[in-house]
Amino acid sequence: MPFETELTSARKHVRSFTSAVREVFRTRHDAFLVLALLVGLLAGGLSLLQGALAHGLQAWWYGLSDGDDRLSSLPHLAPWKLLALPLFGLPIGLISLAARARKRQLVDAVEANALHGGRMSMRDNLIVATQTILSNGCGASVGLEAAYAQMGAGAGSQLGRILRLRRADIRILVGTGAAAAIAAAFDAPLAGAFYGFEIVIGAYTPAALAPVAVAVLGAVAVRAAAGAQLAMLPPPTDIGLEFRDYALYILLGVASALAGVAIMRLVTLIEQGVERTGLPRWLRPAIGGLLLIPLAMLTPQVLSSGHGAQHLDLTANEPLRWLALLLLLKSLASAISLGFGFRGGLFFASLFTGSLLGAVVAKLLGLAFGHPPLDVTGAALIGMAALAASIVGAPMTMAMLVLEGTHDFALTSAAIAAVLVSSAMTRQIFGFSFSTWRFHLRGAEIKSARDVGWVRNLTAGVMMRRGPITLPAAMSVAEVRQRLPLGATTRIVLVDAAGGYAGIVVLADIYADRVKPQSLVAEHAQSRDLALAEDADALAIMRQFDRSQSDELAVVDEHRRVLGVLSERFVRKRYAEELERSQRELLGERTDD
Repeated sequence: MPFETELTSARKHVRSFTSAVREVFRTRHDAFLVLALLVGLLAGGLSLLQGALAHGLQAWWYGLSDGDDRLSSLPHLAPWKLLALPLFGLPIGLISLAARARKRQLVDAVEANALHGGRMSMRDNLIVATQTILSNGCGASVGLEAAYAQMGAGAGSQLGRILRLRRADIRILVGTGAAAAIAAAFDAPLAGAFYGFEIVIGAYTPAALAPVAVAVLGAVAVRAAAGAQLAMLPPPTDIGLEFRDYALYILLGVASALAGVAIMRLVTLIEQGVERTGLPRWLRPAIGGLLLIPLAMLTPQVLSSGHGAQHLDLTANEPLRWLALLLLLKSLASAISLGFGFRGGLFFASLFTGSLLGAVVAKLLGLAFGHPPLDVTGAALIGMAALAASIVGAPMTMAMLVLEGTHDFALTSAAIAAVLVSSAMTRQIFGFSFSTWRFHLRGAEIKSARDVGWVRNLTAGVMMRRGPITLPAAMSVAEVRQRLPLGATTRIVLVDAAGGYAGIVVLADIYADRVKPQSLVAEHAQSRDLALAEDADALAIMRQFDRSQSDELAVVDEHRRVLGVLSERFVRKRYAEELERSQRELLGERTDD
C-alpha cells in the first residue's frame, strides 16, 4: 500500500510538471522560440542523415571513389550497375502498395498545414523518407527535398502535438521544420526561411518570423558543426546589368514558365498513361527503372538530382546541341521517375534543368544577335531560379538561393525579376505549382498551405437548424392554412410519400389572394431539386446559395431525408467569424482553445 501511494503521488507530480511545461510553451513567446530552435536542430540533423544515407547508397552500388563524387558527374557507368534502377524499384513499389492498403493518401507538410492544422503522421513521414532515399540512392531522377521537408516538418508537428500546442502554433512549427531542413540541405538560411513561408506556412506572418529565423540558423549551425559545407555556385564572369539585360532575363523567365508547365504536364501524362495500362502498382517503379537505363547510358547526368552535373556544366563551355539534348533527357528522366512511382520531388531536379534552360537560351540569343548578349553562366543561374520558381511555386526562395550561392547582388536583382515573371505567368496559364497540381489531380482543391481546414469543418450538418416544420407535399393549400396560421413560421419543408425532400414553401406565399385553396401546396414549392448534403463545406454551401438565389435550403442525407434547414445569412455570418479568427491566429494573436 505505501508503495502504491508513493507511485500514485509520483504520477501526479509528473502530470503536474508536464502540464506546467506545456503551459510555458503555450503562453511564453521566448519559450516557443526555444522550441523552434530545437525543431531547427532536429531538422538540420535529419537532413544531413538522410543525405548521407542516399549518398552512401550511391557510393556502395556505383563505386563512387571520393566522398565528394556525385553520381551525375561521372563520365560513364557500366551498364550492369544501372540495374540498380529496376532492382530498387521493386521495394519502392511494395512500400507504395503497403501504404495504399491504409486506404488514405500520405499527408505531406503542405496538406497538413492546409487541412489538418499541422498534424502529421510519423508513419507517413518514415514511408516518404524511406522511399525517397531509396529512389535517389538508386539513381532515379528525383531530389531528396521530399524527405528533407517531410521529416523536418514532421519533427515540428510531433513536438507540437506532444506539448498540445494550439493549431496555429503547430502549423508554425511544421513550417519552421521544413524551412530548417531546406536551409541545412543548401547551407542557405534565407532560402530555407522563404521556403517555409512560401510553401509550408503559406504567408509571411509576424508570428512565424522569429521562430523560422532561429530554426534555420540552428539548422545551418548543425551543418557547419558537421563540417558538411557545400561548394558555392560559380559566379558569372561579367554581370554589368543594363536595361536590355533585364528585358532578356524577363524573356528567360517567360521561357522558364512555359518549360515548367510543360514538365509538370509531362509528369501527369506519363502517370495517367501508366494508370491506363493497368500495370500493378508495386511493379511500376521497376518498369520505370528499366526505361531510365537507356537514358543513363547516354549520359549519367540524367541520374539523381543532378547536383554534380550542374556544377560540371556550369564550369564547362558545353556546345548548344549537347545542352539542348541534355535538357530534354533530364526532363524526360524526371517525368519517367515520378510518373512510374519513384518517390521524390522536382525541386532539386528543376534547379539543374533550369540551369540547362538558361544556358540554352543564352546561346540561342547569341546566335540571333551575332554575339553573346548574356553571360552564359549568369543566364544558367537565373534560369535555374526561374524554372524552379515555376515548378515549386516559391519565387523568393529561388532568388535567395542565387544570392546565397553566389554572393552576387547584381545577379540576384536579375534573378528576382525573372522568378517573379516566371511565377506570375505560371499562375496565369496553369494555376498550380507541382505540389498543388498533384493535390488538384486527387480532387483536393489546395492552392497553398494556408489553413483552410476550418472551412471543411464548417459543414451544413454542423450549422443547420434541426427540427424544421415538415408537411406532406400532397396536402392542399387549404389544409396547410388550417394547420398553420400566417405568422406561425416563415418556411415549410415538404416531403413526398416516401419521406424524401420535395421542396420549400414560404408560408406567406400560400396566403396570397391569387392562390387557390384547393391547389396542392407542392405547386408553390421552391428549390425542389436543390438541397445541401450534410457534409458540404461552407464554400460549397455559399456557391449553392448563389446558384439557387434562395434564402434557405434544406439539408438532406444520402436518401434525401430532411435533416434540417440552413439560411444563407447564418452561413455567411459563421464563415466571416471563422475567417476572422483564422486571420487573427495567422497574425499571431494567441487565443484560447
